[in-house]
Amino acid sequence: MNPVAGVIGGGSFGTAIANLLVENQPTTLFIRRPKVLEEALITGICAGQVLNPNIILTDVPEELCQATALFPVVPSQNMAEVLQRFAPFLTENHFLVHGVKGLDAHFSGPGVRTMSELIHDLTGATKIGCLAGPNLSREIAEGKPAATVVASQNQELLEYIPGLLRSPRFQVLVAEDLRGIELAGVLKNIMAIAAGALHGFELGENAKALLINRAMVEMIHIGRHWGGTLASFLGAAGLGDLMATCSSVNSRNFTVGMWLSKGKSLEEIQNLMEETAEGVETTRVVFKILEANGLKAPITKMVYKVLYDGFPAREAIEVLMKVPVREDIDFI
Repeated sequence: MNPVAGVIGGGSFGTAIANLLVENQPTTLFIRRPKVLEEALITGICAGQVLNPNIILTDVPEELCQATALFPVVPSQNMAEVLQRFAPFLTENHFLVHGVKGLDAHFSGPGVRTMSELIHDLTGATKIGCLAGPNLSREIAEGKPAATVVASQNQELLEYIPGLLRSPRFQVLVAEDLRGIELAGVLKNIMAIAAGALHGFELGENAKALLINRAMVEMIHIGRHWGGTLASFLGAAGLGDLMATCSSVNSRNFTVGMWLSKGKSLEEIQNLMEETAEGVETTRVVFKILEANGLKAPITKMVYKVLYDGFPAREAIEVLMKVPVREDIDFI
């Protein structure tokens, strides 16, 4: 039987999604690194997770493209290279639903290019969507309750994809504001780095709550400027994901912030991390665009200074506490 679903990427989130999908239909998992594929075939384990034995493993793009619904889940900086490998085998009948919370770092235009826009530009696909929400991979792998938002402007995709993923422990919501949902998932990673540093300094729950509040305001400010709707940032993919990633040691970006609070440099942290923390590169890309457009975003700019200019994390928090704010909510 041909697979119905195919996941591109054997990282922690891709593996967790493959294990979810295979409960409902035949599923293939594409693993691009030969050593990782070999170990998965021998041990039945990928990214620290036990693979459902019904998952088909492959490193052949054409084989994966026999599936109708494809879920690219690779680091944003590798997305273009991976898409170029798959493009010759994609047809107008394929659904492509990515789970990448990053931006195209190599885009040279005046604004941003999201992963869905990158997919369209490199493949010509039109049935494109994304997954976003409080989706900590470890908790999904452990079978704990979770939810995701499937966002797309394609109604056929919104009707078809949720049924592939939904289970008693995994709720699936839908949204039409694809750009806004993508931006919400991207921007919260920057805020999670700040939250991790704050946690590392043991500054308390009041400070955490304040950070999450101001982070939400900043995300909405940036996101609406780039075409997202308010609703996208107040839902599961925005506020829900922000709360999860700003509170959990299972969040890679939160972990980056914790290491910063211990005085680690960006280079040292990247050497310690087993998987990509998208917020690091996202901070660089977003900061560059903020500067070009003159947008006010104190948290993002301060995270950038800590990551890339060596500004002390403790001093960065003190600076943020001194930012003059008169209105609590100014976006409604």
